Amino acid sequence: MRLITFEDSVRRPRVGGLTPDGRVVDLNSACALYLRDVEQESAFYRLADALVPPNMRDLFSGGDTSLEAARKALDHVLSSDSASGERGEPIFYPADDINLRAPIVPRKFFHASGFQNVDAIIGHEEPVIYPEHLTQELDCEIQLAVVLKKSGKHFAAEDAAGYIGGYTIFNDITARDLERRARERGIAGLCKGIDTFCPLGPWIVTADEIPDPQKLAMELRVNGAPRQNSPAGKKLESIPEILSRYSPMGYSAGDVLSTGAVYGTAGDSKARSLKVGDVMECEIEGIGILRNRIISWEEAYGRKAAALAIQETTS
Repeated sequence: MRLITFEDSVRRPRVGGLTPDGRVVDLNSACALYLRDVEQESAFYRLADALVPPNMRDLFSGGDTSLEAARKALDHVLSSDSASGERGEPIFYPADDINLRAPIVPRKFFHASGFQNVDAIIGHEEPVIYPEHLTQELDCEIQLAVVLKKSGKHFAAEDAAGYIGGYTIFNDITARDLERRARERGIAGLCKGIDTFCPLGPWIVTADEIPDPQKLAMELRVNGAPRQNSPAGKKLESIPEILSRYSPMGYSAGDVLSTGAVYGTAGDSKARSLKVGDVMECEIEGIGILRNRIISWEEAYGRKAAALAIQETTS
């Protein structure tokens, strides 16, 4: 399944399943129909809220039980093509009629450089805001991210597969000048956690559809020009090893873990620096394309940013 988070006509967040023809199924409403029609349940709405809740983190908290219920619900409405639920609520949405959001906002986002700021997460086609008052060397890297389907800690690499619920795309935005100065001083920096620096999406593909994530082709393009092109497997560690290595910190269902940078990120960071107007496209085989445009602070907020004490114009 391809699982998305979207907003309906009254801007309520919902969990959806993407159909082969590009429509979006409201999985909570679809589950209610499945429970009514197939399981003959009388309290089908209440049970649907428990099995396939309209929040992605809650869905993954249900583990295999909820994911299987979502799959059955999707298959049921695709076979019956039901237009609406018991209360008249829509089941299918044309893709053009919804607002796509970041597929999940986890409790914890594990990153090679530490925890990512979950408040910095944005979705497909949402803008990355360039904080010109903080940095002049903005860079990006494509990474495969894992979504956890159950809680756990202290497990070995050979047990890691049982924790993987799905995969999505992560664009690791970094202020290289802030990163460099932080390393020189031996202190933690802001370089990766600034607002909007965490594009994630466009959706989550469940693990059953990606039997070998190490072999997925990955490409990052800026304004259509390739910048990174590499299989996910070209890493120092395998994905199970990465999951095991972070496990002593403890996972919760719905947490996200970045599997790290792939080849193609080396080079002069100043020459690679992004600018306002650039369009980044992160594409991973079997998942899709995560696209984000860089906009100025003034375009985002209607005013210029005030200089902050941490700004430095010299490197």
